[in-house]
Amino acid sequence: MPQDGCARAGVAQLWTSEAAAGVRILTFAGAALAAVYVLAAGREELRLVETAGCAASEYGLPERLSLSGDSPAAHVVRTGRPLWLNPAALASFSEGGPTPPRAETSLGALPLGTEGRRLGCLVVVGACADGFAAGQRHFLGRYADAVAGLLQAAAGGPVPSPLLGPALRRLRVGSFALVPDTGLIEADETLLELVGITPDTFDGKADTLLAHALPEDMHTLMSVLEPSAQALGGRELEFRVRRPTGAARWLSLSCRAVAGTDDRPDQVLCVVTAASVLPWSSDDVSRIQWLTAALDDATTVADVGQVVVTALREPLGADRVALAELRDDRLMVTVLDPTEPAAWPEAWRSEWRSHWPDAPVGALPTLRTALRDGRMDLWPAGTAVEPGLAGIGPGGLAVLPLPAKGRAAGVCLIGWDRPHAFVPEERSLLTATAALVGQALTRAHAYDAEQELATMLQRSLLPRRLPELSGGTAVARYLPARRGLQVGGDWYDVIALTEDRVALVIGDVQGHSAGAATIMGQMRTAVRAYAVEGHPPDVVVSHANRLLVGMESDLFATCCYAELDMEEGNALFVRAGHLSPLVRHPDGSTEEVQVEGALPLGISAEAEFPMTAVALAPGTLLALVTDGLVEAADLPLDEGMRRTSAALSAADPSDPGRVADALLGDVGPREDDVALLLLRYDGMKTRPIRAGWAVWRLPDAVMHARRFTARTLRRWHVDEVTDTVLLVVSELVTNALMHTQGPVHLDLILRGDRVRVCVSDSSPRAPAKPVIVDWEATGGRGLLLVEAMSESFGSVPVASGKQVWSDIVVPRREPAPTGPGLRTDQEGLP
Repeated sequence: MPQDGCARAGVAQLWTSEAAAGVRILTFAGAALAAVYVLAAGREELRLVETAGCAASEYGLPERLSLSGDSPAAHVVRTGRPLWLNPAALASFSEGGPTPPRAETSLGALPLGTEGRRLGCLVVVGACADGFAAGQRHFLGRYADAVAGLLQAAAGGPVPSPLLGPALRRLRVGSFALVPDTGLIEADETLLELVGITPDTFDGKADTLLAHALPEDMHTLMSVLEPSAQALGGRELEFRVRRPTGAARWLSLSCRAVAGTDDRPDQVLCVVTAASVLPWSSDDVSRIQWLTAALDDATTVADVGQVVVTALREPLGADRVALAELRDDRLMVTVLDPTEPAAWPEAWRSEWRSHWPDAPVGALPTLRTALRDGRMDLWPAGTAVEPGLAGIGPGGLAVLPLPAKGRAAGVCLIGWDRPHAFVPEERSLLTATAALVGQALTRAHAYDAEQELATMLQRSLLPRRLPELSGGTAVARYLPARRGLQVGGDWYDVIALTEDRVALVIGDVQGHSAGAATIMGQMRTAVRAYAVEGHPPDVVVSHANRLLVGMESDLFATCCYAELDMEEGNALFVRAGHLSPLVRHPDGSTEEVQVEGALPLGISAEAEFPMTAVALAPGTLLALVTDGLVEAADLPLDEGMRRTSAALSAADPSDPGRVADALLGDVGPREDDVALLLLRYDGMKTRPIRAGWAVWRLPDAVMHARRFTARTLRRWHVDEVTDTVLLVVSELVTNALMHTQGPVHLDLILRGDRVRVCVSDSSPRAPAKPVIVDWEATGGRGLLLVEAMSESFGSVPVASGKQVWSDIVVPRREPAPTGPGLRTDQEGLP
């Protein structure tokens, strides 16, 4: 047992020690030893492959057993039925038992098999002459089924090792050992998962477990974690824990205090499982009270299904529970427990359309009759049912229509593998449960539909994907608020203005409603439209502000807009009532960019929005956030910004996606939606070469533009495309001079293997290609010719008018041939 200060190390060691946890759990099941025998290759003998608990040699269990011999294991494999033997019954078998025989030893043998296949036998040895109690037999039967499932999964391959530890994990049985004097706990990983604690955050202290329990159950747990001298022996209780999702989970705890030298508890050993609500011996009123409270907390259809499984499977000792909604004469399965397809009918598996099946009600006469009559049907073992239900409950099947508002909202199926007797108390419980679940299912379906609509609305208003940028990588995250309608006013966008300029915008419309989401969508569209037109950042935000004021809405919006030159790393910021952006420098330091602020959008049409210039070095991370990430009722804004800055500084900038996830962290239940936009600026790998020419409005202006172009191409050593580029320049410049007024500018850009020709003028009207060009036409062929000669061709608006551009590909140059017998062009010249 670890001492104080080493709790974490001690617990971590136990997480990897399945044997220690297995011993504790088997002890509570009345077993001192568990052993797995599997059929050997020749299938004429059983071979011991694994043991847990005491050593097999302590009880003298043989390594091999003949399948035709007189041993409990061989008998069980041949018959397929379990054996529970007290010492007297065990003595009647000549082999396969403890050696030498012991008067206080009992033995259980359970067949391992699935779908009619014989796989082997699970043998458990108990150090008690009274044998195994009914509850212990039930648990060991489930344990054997879990072992058989692992063997079946490895059919045709080697026997998996280990078996017994993973089988316990399948059963979701956890355990822990407590030293009362120190308050330190050794817990296995299954227990931590049941409670809702991640192994990395568990410090090995009893107080950490208590912190996850509901306050009204705290005193019950205290009697276990701080036992008195009178509490020696065994004890069972149920308690609730609050999961990370906010939902409550019932857990069942069995404990035994071990006395020390002074008759005080020296150690407390505990086993914890997912509880079945309340013990079956409790009164039905308590059950219904718990179920009513649990269903009231269940908001989604999945939550309702989990409550149903918790409320019915364990208390009734059932092997399967299925819950299905009735939608337009089709049954839509929402919950299957267990979830493995092999546990359900073959007819279901053959039409497994998605994660879970759906089927028309007419294909299942048993369910159709139950839904039509609205009454519960209980089918005992051996009842013939249609193939669609065969295998759900060979030992008994309960069909529960779920009524709600005068109709059937769905149906619940509960199945047993072993023969089950339906007692009157069960019938009463199932009837009451069906009515409660039906109402909860209808309410949860309406909630799911509302949230699905809200999610679709939110997704339609936000970018589906972000553009790929030359010189940087952008990622974004959006998380809705977990209260009310999960749609809000946070938005973000990444706008690729040109190949080397990009605009980033993040904003937040006041409120959480469909109205806020509508305004958000309009603002995002407006900002994108103004940005694509080529306006500078202050003009873009100013136009968006005037638009929102003109809407006469009661809502206002905040916004942070940034335009970044990906070639030079220069950024221009405008902030309208929004949080300042954060920057992580290449050296890991983080700072809040001091961007001059302005009024939020929608307040005043005359508001001004100053720009702030910032230079970014390659390797810089730029983060734009909304207040939902950094501010809450219990989190001041300054502290939230400090935490976000620290997380940004500690993150690995090589993966912006992981940085975004690290900034979000485990924010828990959120009062506000969260938007996050990250850009890692890397700098452009291929820096373009530029040249510009102001076109004079003279009769020979085109000639001067062609001469400038020819000189530039020779300087760039791309003579191969000179003729094509000169033709494009002639047509575009001529077109601009003839059809526009004001200045005309010619720009040439060489990037990689492309030459881009850009001609800008002051007219916002895009050039129009002629619809019909015939021999009588006197013009209009120029644009068609440019389009034919270009790899790509188009027109974009700019703040002062428009820009028409054309891309021409530069052919790859083949290396000049060299070698014997070859000569250059200069060789042999006179």
